[in-house]
Amino acid sequence: MKYSTSPSTSRCTSPMLLHSGTMLPTPVTYRRNCMGAATKCYKYLRKLLKFDQMDFEFASWQMIYLFTAPQKVYRNFQSRKQTKSQFARDDPAFVVLLSFWLCISSIGFAILLGLGFFQFFKFLFYVILVDCIGTGIIVATLFWFITNRYLRVDRTQDVEWGYAFDIHLNAFFPPLIILHFLQLFMYNGLIKYVGFGSIFLGNTLWLIAVSYYIYITFLGYTSIQILHRTQLILMALPCALVLYIVTLAIGFNISNMVMIFYHERVM
Repeated sequence: MKYSTSPSTSRCTSPMLLHSGTMLPTPVTYRRNCMGAATKCYKYLRKLLKFDQMDFEFASWQMIYLFTAPQKVYRNFQSRKQTKSQFARDDPAFVVLLSFWLCISSIGFAILLGLGFFQFFKFLFYVILVDCIGTGIIVATLFWFITNRYLRVDRTQDVEWGYAFDIHLNAFFPPLIILHFLQLFMYNGLIKYVGFGSIFLGNTLWLIAVSYYIYITFLGYTSIQILHRTQLILMALPCALVLYIVTLAIGFNISNMVMIFYHERVM
């Protein structure tokens, strides 16, 4: 079945299509939304403190599938576009859960690095507001600009900034678990030493984490039909592999250097 993408299909009261006996909403266009970006942002932020209205079960489902089958997560984003006239999440449950896991991992880092009470909160501030959200704003804005400026095939439609930020959050979660949980348990016993085995293990974890981030980012932009040449994002994978090989060759332990950086910036 082919859907119409004419301007008439972008109204809030879009007509219903009959398909195999099931009523489905007509897909809307990307730009002509019923609500402006400011209105969507206001409604999203207003829900941040209304925990009873958040779907934490669904957000947990998304986190699990970001590891096992991230394609399923982005199929849900496509469904949201059809039913709610936007790709970006309108439920902050995923952000709240992500912040929770960052808090838990920060406690582990505080113990590992021997941080004091106030140093822990400083570390937590950096991890949530700088490493996750601040970096996410920069990355999302960069991808939002590049995709809308150079990768669009339909100039009457565009990529939502909120969706670009959601892609960053999706891609951020697997590296968080790999580097802030799995690596944390392995660091003292296996990774922090000088030998090649320690360097290989620590740097391999970083390679896996970075590869997850790149691949999930690629899936996010590939799922938008108005974009082309999104495979260019995957060019970052061989670059990451080359850097990984170089770090092994020169004996550079990425995990140790990051631990030193984490410790120094809160002192």
